[in-house]
Formats: sequence, C-alpha cells, structure tokens
Amino acid sequence: MQIQLTWEEQTNQQQKQLILELPVALGREKIALPSTLDGQQVSHAVFSSDRISRCHTLIFIKNGQLLVEDKSTNGTLINGQLLNKASQSLSSGDVLAIGPYIITVTLLQPGVSSPTVLNNDNSTIIFNQNTDAIEPHVPVPTIPPQNQFPPPALFAAKLVSVQAIHATGLIVEEKDYAALGGGLGSFTWVDTIRIYGVKPEKIVVLGLENKPYGRYQKICQNSQIPGYERLRSGSDSCPDNIWGWPGYAWRESWREIFSGQISSATKHLWQVFAEPALANTYTPQSGKVFEAIDREAERISWNEMFRPASIRGIRKTEDGRYVIAYSVPKSQGPSDHRFLIAKYVHLATGYPAIRLLPDLQNYRAKYQDFQSVVNAYENHQHIYDRLERKGGTVVVRGQGIVASRIMQKLYETRQKNRNIAIVHLLRTPKTEGNKFGYAQRYRENNWEFQPYNWPKATWGGDMRKMIENASPSERYQLLEALGGTTTADRQDWRRIIKEGIKELWYTPKSGEVEKVERNAQGQPITYIKSNNYAALEEVRADFIIDATGLDSDPQAHPLLKDLITHYNLPLNVQKKLDVAKDFELVEMRNDRSRMYAAGIITLGGPYAAVDTFLGLQYCAQRATYGLIRSKAPGIKPLWGLSSLSQWIKWATNQAP
Repeated sequence: MQIQLTWEEQTNQQQKQLILELPVALGREKIALPSTLDGQQVSHAVFSSDRISRCHTLIFIKNGQLLVEDKSTNGTLINGQLLNKASQSLSSGDVLAIGPYIITVTLLQPGVSSPTVLNNDNSTIIFNQNTDAIEPHVPVPTIPPQNQFPPPALFAAKLVSVQAIHATGLIVEEKDYAALGGGLGSFTWVDTIRIYGVKPEKIVVLGLENKPYGRYQKICQNSQIPGYERLRSGSDSCPDNIWGWPGYAWRESWREIFSGQISSATKHLWQVFAEPALANTYTPQSGKVFEAIDREAERISWNEMFRPASIRGIRKTEDGRYVIAYSVPKSQGPSDHRFLIAKYVHLATGYPAIRLLPDLQNYRAKYQDFQSVVNAYENHQHIYDRLERKGGTVVVRGQGIVASRIMQKLYETRQKNRNIAIVHLLRTPKTEGNKFGYAQRYRENNWEFQPYNWPKATWGGDMRKMIENASPSERYQLLEALGGTTTADRQDWRRIIKEGIKELWYTPKSGEVEKVERNAQGQPITYIKSNNYAALEEVRADFIIDATGLDSDPQAHPLLKDLITHYNLPLNVQKKLDVAKDFELVEMRNDRSRMYAAGIITLGGPYAAVDTFLGLQYCAQRATYGLIRSKAPGIKPLWGLSSLSQWIKWATNQAP
C-alpha cells in the first residue's frame, strides 16, 4: 500500500510530493533511518532541518490499521496535537508537522491514483518571449528546421565557428561586455561596471523592456503596488546608488522638509533609526524608486547600450568568446535575427514564469476561464470593479506579502460595497513561526511576520558569511530554516485581518484542495479535504486569486533550459544555476572569457537574498571583482578617493 506526502518548500514555496510504499521513515539523515521494519523494506523521506531528528517518524500498518510513531527529540504534531515517543492511528488527510515542514498524508488505495494532480510542467502563465507581456501559455507551433533561429546545425556544436556565424549573412555585432535580460539584474551590473570604468560603447544590453524596471513595475501594479504604495525594501537598498547613501528615507525626508512636511520627515528618519524594534520598518514608494532608476539610467547612458531583443540561444565560440543569438521583435512581419559576440557575459533573466497552483491550472485548462481564477501577478482589475458594483465572495490562496497586498485592496474595495466576503484558504493552519537558533518569527492569525523576505543579516551580516561558507547540504538546511512564507509586520494589515475576523467577512479555512470545478452559475467551487469534516467541503466563490508566487525554476525558461541541457550545467541544492562565490558559471568558462549569473536563477548558491535590490547589487559587485581579477579591459578597482570621486559624480548627476 502507498501513501502520498505533500508539503511546501520553505525557500521557494513550491509544492512537493512523494508517493512511497509503506512502511515509511521520515528523518534528517538517510543513514539513520531503518532499512526494514517487521521484515518489510522501509521507504525513506529525508528532510533537511536541524529541528528534525536523524530518525523522526515512522508510518506503518499494524493489524490492518495505519499508525504513526514518533521517534524524535522534539516530537511530532498530528493535526496540531503533540505526539512524543508514542504511536497513534493515522487517517488519510491528516497533517504531520516535523520541524518546519507541514506534511499532508494521503493514503492511496491499490489501483487508485492520487486525487491531487501535482506536476512540474511549465506554468500556464508566461512572459511572452517577444513582448514580455503576461499571458496564458499556449503550445508553440512546430517550425520547419530551415526557418528556425538560431540555425540548429550552427548551434549544435559546443564551440561555434565565428566564421560560420558571419557566413549566415545576418548582422553580427562584437562587444566586450553583454548583459542579457535587460531587467534590474542587468541594470545593477551595468551600473557597477560603468562606475568601475567601462565605457558605454563597450557594453550591449539585450532585453524586451525599454525601462530596466519594466517587468518589475508591471507585476507591482498587477499585485496592487501602484506608484504611491511602498515596496518591501529597505532605505539603503538603492539600485540607483551602489553606495547606498543617501538612502531613500533620507531623500524622502529631504523632499518633505522643503515642502514643509516636518512631521512626516521626522517620522521617516525615526523609522530608520528605530526599526524594527521600536518602529515599523521604513520602505520606499515604488514610484520614487523608479524615478531614481530613470535618473541613473540616463547618467550611465542606458539607452545607448540597450537593444530590444528576444534572446534565443547562447554558445561558446572557437576563439574563446560567446555568441548570443537574438531576434529584434517587430509589431508586423518576421523578427529581425542577429548575433552578438562578447567576451564577458552577465545573465539575469529574472523569474521564468508566473506560478499557478496545480488545481487552478487544471481548472483554467478545463474551462478556459481566465476571469474567475487569476494569479495575483496578472492584471485582474476587473475583479475589484465587479466586486465594487455587485459584491461577492473571493477565495485568496497564499500567505505572503502579495496576499497581504490583495487583502488590503479587497478591504479598500469593501469600503465601497460591504457585501464582499473573503475566504482565506490555507493548506494548514500556521501554529508557530519559523525558528532559527533562539530566534522565532512572530505569528498572528495564521500570518507569519518579518520585515523583509529574508532576515536582514543575510544581506551583509553573519548569516551572509554562514551561507557563503556552508557546504551544499548545510546551505540547503540554512535556506530552509531562514526562508519560508512571510509578510511585513504592518499595523494596518494586522488590523484588517482582526477586523475581518471580528465582523465575520474574513474566514480562514484550512485543508487539502482536491479539485476546483465550475458550477451551473459559472462560479468556481473549491473542494477541500479538511480534518474537521469526513466529507469534502465545498467553498463557493465568485473569484479565486492565487497569491502563492512566481515560478523560479530556470528550466521553465527556454533560453536557460537550452543552456543547461547543451552544456550539462550543474544545478545547486535548490535546482538553480550553480555559481561560484563571485557568481561565475564556472562550467561556461571559455579561455579567458567569463559568464556570470544573478537573481532568482542562482537561489541556493553563496547568497540568500539574490532577488532583492541589495542582493542584485551584491551579486554585481562580486562579479565585478571577478572581472578585475580576470584583468577585463577598461575596468579598474574602486577604492578611497576614486570611490569618493565617483560618488560626487553620482550626487551631481555627471556621467561616470
């Protein structure tokens, strides 16, 4: 007989599943798990956390009954009840908590498949390869080999001939430096090497958005962060300023002092001084961040370096460089295909796609209903417009910062129409916050709070060094312990939830989703298996908003998948690109040429906060130090007086 174990990874919030033959042993070390139990071979499920014992829990059948036995130091929670050094019966749908992992157990009868379909297929929501627009995924039509770009015969080799590239008759450009992606990861690297001495005529940036924050601004707006709302970022996380001073709080206070808003200016300065113990953490307005990036982009001649491009492939060349095949998108007619040859390449493609929960993905595929069931990162303003006019019920999935933003927007909409109800659907109740050493995150009403998505010490403190120097297995355990779904500890957000619970328009429900179907009225109905009910519970709603996050799997990106497959690139413990401490893709070295990567596609490497403003700048600086060691042309160290000189140029808006 088999059981299915379902849980959520702490670092990327992706759902994982194991189907195992009984009996099953769960623990931290495979070597400590029993190989047999009563003469039967034992299946193993290994979870990395120092809060889990080497052999933590056993699940087995005895006298025809499914049992769970705790073998751990800290005990096992069964549906919230502590089991310590004892055994008890277990039912299908019960929830185990071992360390930071919340695991749903489903008993699979012989010949009956799992009711929940979980797969690793690409999300149904992608960033269009030609326009970067957010849209449902559709199968790509087969293109005849003679019309494919880059030409399959040319890019089949590990090393491509430069002469063969020129022989294609297409435009070929040669530069020293290439930034691939064109987003904030590319921007921070280009900004850094420009300040370190590289001239704009030596650099090419390939991407789809004219503004380096184009995609980020789009998903901010869709997830209810307009220009006047604040990001989950610190005052010193300044993508426009590698020195981090003056930070956003100082700049905002300076503007307010000159406009006579002394009280507000003082508040922001107090926040920076007292956060997070005595005051809410300061966060900048998104619109001001984008304005600052615009200023810096103009200062470093971003538009001069930028080329609109859909990147189709990357290969090493025979002369020790890299060739990038790309297409220039056109509104009408075929794309204009070109090649770029460069010696130093920086890869920062961002999140490959938008993740949709499997049951919602199945619903949209079955009913082709993209209006009732949406992802928070899609444009879904129609939901709030409809609720404002007619009211209704909304199911929200997710417990992170985006879910908090959605709750705030629904609350604001409810002020215009009181006939709006929210059902917050959770896999399991959050009974306690994540622990690390003696520290534990604060939890309230199933929400776990933390100022930023990682502890602040992971940016530049002792946790950064700890992660950087850890072995792969130790790094995995650290990231699992420090990660997890959290939201910002904002008083207004906490008040909204408390008010909703008190007034009964906000209802948290927990359970395993079996399926989502559409009723005769066109409403999505969620069927959940809850510990409180023997039968499936139906949750009827007008809309479902998935706020569980983005897809960070590099193999969901066609360019990265091709690169990983062609050069057999290793992946790290988080199944992302394996990079060195300076974020170099070592396997992509080609003579003296170097390739670097940054952003979420490197999560699980030497740095935790890779998908943050400050994290991208850290990656850029480490990569720049690598370029200096490689004696890359035009780049020189930035110390003392030279750094002060460059800061003065930044402050006075002069080109580097």
